[in-house]
Amino acid sequence: MFAPVYRTLLPAVRHLVGERIYGSGSAPQGVVSPYITWFLVVGQPYDQLSDAPAADKDTIQIDCWAGPGDDQELVCMSVARAVRDALDSAGQSSSVILNTREADTKLFRIGFRVEFIHNR
Repeated sequence: MFAPVYRTLLPAVRHLVGERIYGSGSAPQGVVSPYITWFLVVGQPYDQLSDAPAADKDTIQIDCWAGPGDDQELVCMSVARAVRDALDSAGQSSSVILNTREADTKLFRIGFRVEFIHNR
């Protein structure tokens, strides 16, 4: 339930988004893009009969946001590549689940589903 999202992503994306990584799936209104949001989809302990769980498997959705603007789709792709590389380096399994432009905000969005497996 407490996946190390910030610790995994921040060193790899700080040069692109600064400290703009927000939990609970939403960013503050009026935040400057690009930025990243994330939220817990499913948290599952590795149960065992002999003792309390020693690890968790958390499914996290991570969304990269950028725009609107001329090159903002490329900016969004750069942030998504940095996220993917950080997840790969940390040994976390990920897949792209979204690649779209939001109709209302005109922001580009690339989303990942990540399986964080981590010790407690």
